[in-house]
Amino acid sequence: MRLTLRARLALFSALATALAVVLVAAGLYFAVSGLLWRSQVQQALSAAGAVQTRLEAMLRGGGPLGLEGWPGGVVVDENDLERVADESGPRSGLELRLVGVQDGQLAQLSTPRFPAGIPAEQREGAYQKNEQVIIVRPLRGTQAVLTVASDARALGAARRAFGQALLLLLPLALLSTLALGWIVAGRLLRPVRDLEGAARAIGSGGDLRRPLPGAGDTDELARLAGTLQTSFHTLADARDREQAFLRAAAHDLRSPLAALTARVDGALARDRDAERYRDDLREIGTDITRLSQLANHLLLLARDPAALGHAPVPLRELAADAVDRAREFAPEADVDLDAPQAVTVPGDRVLLGQAIWNLTMNAVRHAPGATVTVRVDWVSGHARVTVHDDGPGVSGDVLARLGEAFYRPDESRSGDGHGLGLALARRAAELHGGTLRLESAPGQGFTATLEVPAPS
Repeated sequence: MRLTLRARLALFSALATALAVVLVAAGLYFAVSGLLWRSQVQQALSAAGAVQTRLEAMLRGGGPLGLEGWPGGVVVDENDLERVADESGPRSGLELRLVGVQDGQLAQLSTPRFPAGIPAEQREGAYQKNEQVIIVRPLRGTQAVLTVASDARALGAARRAFGQALLLLLPLALLSTLALGWIVAGRLLRPVRDLEGAARAIGSGGDLRRPLPGAGDTDELARLAGTLQTSFHTLADARDREQAFLRAAAHDLRSPLAALTARVDGALARDRDAERYRDDLREIGTDITRLSQLANHLLLLARDPAALGHAPVPLRELAADAVDRAREFAPEADVDLDAPQAVTVPGDRVLLGQAIWNLTMNAVRHAPGATVTVRVDWVSGHARVTVHDDGPGVSGDVLARLGEAFYRPDESRSGDGHGLGLALARRAAELHGGTLRLESAPGQGFTATLEVPAPS
């Protein structure tokens, strides 16, 4: 079963805390153990120094000792070692051993409770054996070696107590961190739950412009909410444009369909002569042509970018064809071509050709009697097609909306267009990574500039 985000956060925080506790405890364990060990060694060294001084003083008193290399004739036995250890201060488990050479052989003498398993031949220094601190020192003026075993059970007890405390504290720390992490994670994820609820409400209600809780730039969650809110607003705008587009498309489709239906009904209502039927058919053909053009424009506007062609497209040839067709469509129009050099770009020939044709016919239709110039050239690594007319121009309010699908200024409503020409040209530019720029002012003509990037 997959854990919730809140549970995972709480678990991760608990594991991180447990790891930190273990690392800190290990550091403390080794630090305290080292400190206790040094303290035990210092105590053992101090006791060994006192014992060494007593033994060396005894040996200097003379007497047979029984070990080779020791002066005098004093005999040292276990009781003497016990007494020397007692005279050196509180023993706390102090045990002694003397190792020397007697009759050419290694001999040793120790207190009764001296720990077994400690080699007779050891270098001078301090060692640890089980729960004993072992100090090895040579006696000055002799060949004998003194070994002092000091009880270090306190060090072992301290280590065991530390380990037991760690075993007790680690589960407590883990459980405490789990509880605290669960609470903190719940508080941290509260904005996410609020955001989830708001998104669910938006999904069920369809109000994409509803404000999202916590949107802003104070932290990561606030920025996420702000990004989602901006995305929802963008989707709302796109939905509104799509709905407006569909309403306008339905309106523009309904008009020719209604006219076509009326003409067909009228032609079938009563018998007519052949010439009248021909007139009706011509009018029906005109309506069908308008419907076909509208359908083609809608299909081009909705064209999938993945289906876009990438063959070399000669823009000068497309512009020349648009100018020739415009002259045939409006023989009285003054339409000129200015294309001093060939311009070829990769793209979709049908879409770019339709865009240039729409720009040309837009100028011919809406600037009657004006001179229309279609220019094709290169500029700053871009192929540019400019269609300019010296007609009356348009106002700033109209210019701002030109290029919207189905938008037609009031004075052009009576024309044959559908308000899709500039929208299609703009869409063609966008699909080719370019732009469509419109410039105009009352009395200063109208200029449409289509730019698409050229291959480097």
